[in-house]
Amino acid sequence: MNIDKNTEDMKAKLSTLWIFALLNYLYCDVVGLMDPELLQQYLTGNVGGIHITQGFLLSAAILMEIPISMVFLSRILKYGANRWANIIAGGIMTMVQSSTLFFGSAPTSYYIFFSVIEITCTALIVVLAWKWANPESSLNSKNLIRQEKLT
Repeated sequence: MNIDKNTEDMKAKLSTLWIFALLNYLYCDVVGLMDPELLQQYLTGNVGGIHITQGFLLSAAILMEIPISMVFLSRILKYGANRWANIIAGGIMTMVQSSTLFFGSAPTSYYIFFSVIEITCTALIVVLAWKWANPESSLNSKNLIRQEKLT
């Protein structure tokens, strides 16, 4: 298989996983708005003991910009930067989502359901990026093998 095709396939796979994670983040929030108990907490500005301030909302917006950006960055960054950006961003999002299960009020069943999917997805991103072989070293190895066969 062509090395450029392998690289493009991995970029598409990582970008698609970020889209999948984002859709789960968003729909979990939508379902949360349909939860009367949680909606009441939103309206009071205190959710699970966490006071919702402008600073908190800005922090949440910055955090969510990570997966939003990774949809795009996974498609355009070159191998090295792409691999490390996915490892770091996937690691951050996996740790953050995991930690949300232990802060505030007890998580609901739907929140746990979505969290398992989100954590699995971002952990998979880290694993795929970690295992992503450098296309240049693959090319060099293949050339070396070909040269050995010729001699």
